[in-house]
Amino acid sequence: MDVDGGNKRVYNRLGADAKHQKVCFHWQAGKCNRYPCPFLHSEVPSSNANGTSSKRPYENSGFSGPRRSPNFNNTWGRGGGRGGAAGGGGGRGVVVKADKVCNYWIQGNCSFGERCKFLHSWSVGDGFSLLTQLEGHQKVVSGIAFPSGSDKLYTGSTDETVRLWDCQSGKCIAVVNLGGEVGCMISEGPWVFVGIPNFVKAWNTQNSMELSLDGPLGQVYALVVNNDMLFAGTQDGSILVWKFNVVTNCFEPAASLKGHSRGVVSLVVGANRLYSGSMDNTIRVWNLETWQCLQTLTEHTSVVMSVLCWDQFLLSCSLDKMVKVWYATQSGNLEVTYTHNEEHGIVTLCGMHDSQGKPILLCSCNDNTVRLYDLPSFAERGKIFTKQEVRAIQAGPNGIFFTGDGTGQVRVWNWTAEPTTTIQ
Repeated sequence: MDVDGGNKRVYNRLGADAKHQKVCFHWQAGKCNRYPCPFLHSEVPSSNANGTSSKRPYENSGFSGPRRSPNFNNTWGRGGGRGGAAGGGGGRGVVVKADKVCNYWIQGNCSFGERCKFLHSWSVGDGFSLLTQLEGHQKVVSGIAFPSGSDKLYTGSTDETVRLWDCQSGKCIAVVNLGGEVGCMISEGPWVFVGIPNFVKAWNTQNSMELSLDGPLGQVYALVVNNDMLFAGTQDGSILVWKFNVVTNCFEPAASLKGHSRGVVSLVVGANRLYSGSMDNTIRVWNLETWQCLQTLTEHTSVVMSVLCWDQFLLSCSLDKMVKVWYATQSGNLEVTYTHNEEHGIVTLCGMHDSQGKPILLCSCNDNTVRLYDLPSFAERGKIFTKQEVRAIQAGPNGIFFTGDGTGQVRVWNWTAEPTTTIQ
C-alpha cells in the first residue's frame, strides 16, 4: 500500500546539509581521532523562529488529549517550520557505515567482520538495545498486549492465532486459534481485546472470563478503551461502542458512529474526544457525550494509518509519507501546526518515554524501518531495521517495548541509560 513518488526528506537545520550538523559523539567522549571529521566538534543549539530554544522541559510531558494551545506550535521540528527535519541533534550524532543491514550477517556468514561496509546490527542509535526475539507466528504480527497484573505477553497475528509468552523464559506457553485474522489487539487493565472478522473477543486475564462481542461487519481494524467504553473501528466504516456493565459483568452495545466511507483503521481518545483515522483518507473528531462528529480533517491524501495523542497535540500518520501535528485553535477546531515528511509510507506511530523520561515517537515506515524521534523537535534518535514492515509497537513495563513485523517475528527492546554529556 505504499505511495509512489514524493520528495526526499527535508533537511532543514541552519540551512545546511544535516549530516554536517550532527555533533560528533566521539568528540563528546573526548576520543575522536578522525581528521577531518565530517561531524561537528562543537555544540550547536537549535532555535525556533523566535530565537529561543526549541527544546522543552520533559517533566509533565505525557501522551494525553489535545487542548487549546495556539502559542505552542512554534516548538515543533526545532525551527518551527513545516517540512520534516530529520538529522540527529542534541548531541546524538549517529555514525553508521551504511544504512542497510548486511545480508550475509543475517545468515551468519559474513567474512568481512568489522570491515564490512554494511551494518551488523538490527538498530543504530543510542539509548536502546535488543533483548531477545520471539519466534512462532507465521504471518504479520498485528497486535501486542501486556495486560496489567499479568506476567504474560499476548501477541496476535493474521495467521489467525493469539500467542501467550512467558515473560521470564521468553517461551510460548499457549496458542489460541481464533478462526479469523487478528486485525488488532489491545489491553486495558486485566482485559485483552482482539479484533477479528465480525467479532471482538475479550478475555479477562484475572478470572479467565471470555466474551465474544458481535455487531461488526467485516474485519475489526482498531480498538480503544475509555471510561468503561470499548470502541471498535470496522471494515465497513462504522465505529461500534460498548459500555461495560459492572452489575452484569459484560459489555452492552451503546452506540454506532457512522460517517467514514471506508474502513476505520486507527482510533485514539483524548480530551473527551474520539479521533478516528480511515481508509477514506480522513480523520473524524467525535464528541464522547453526544456521539456527534465535530470535525472532519482532510489534509492527508492517503490512508490514515495511525492517530496518537501527545501532550496538547494530536499526531497522525499516513501512507502519504507524512506525520501531521494538530492543535486546537481558539474556536476549538484542529489545525495542522507542523508536518514531518518521510521518504516512505508510514504504517504506525507509538509514543513512549525513554530511560530519562523524555518523550519519544516511534514511526514505522514501509521500507522495513522504525524511526525514533525526540518530541517535539523531531530530532532523529535512532533507527530499527526489520525483515518486513512493523505493524505493531507496544510499550511495556520497566523500560521494555515490543515490535512485531510482517514475518511474524516479535522483538523485545530495552531502554538503556545514555552516555552522560555536557551540553554547552
